[in-house]
Amino acid sequence: MTAFLDTNVLVYAFDARDPGKQARAVELLESGPRFVVSAQVLGEFYVTVTRKLAEPLEEAVAADAVERLAALRVIPIDGRVSIAAIETARLHQLSYWDALILEAAAFAGCDVLLTEDLAHGSVLRGVRVENPFR
Repeated sequence: MTAFLDTNVLVYAFDARDPGKQARAVELLESGPRFVVSAQVLGEFYVTVTRKLAEPLEEAVAADAVERLAALRVIPIDGRVSIAAIETARLHQLSYWDALILEAAAFAGCDVLLTEDLAHGSVLRGVRVENPFR
């Protein structure tokens, strides 16, 4: 099984406000390199952990984390992924950004998208959505 990680899963690994979610996110990340992310996810992660957490990470620490996460398979966001995301957003009534995550997962051939942002158990674009914190 190949799983795509949404930004929120990565952020929880570095956010101590919810120890249960942090432990689960760390457990997932340590379980192996079978995960896929996109360039969008890496960028969102950096911005979130340096600017939006109650206790933001130092920029150098966040940059190091992005460098380690970039060792995973990273899907570029190109024109065809962006165009597909527009159609998916309209078809499924999603935000463009959620649809872009979904399309990156589909383009990567992932079986599963791990996220809190979409309905657990739904299948969109052939990708099953799972909330790993349920």
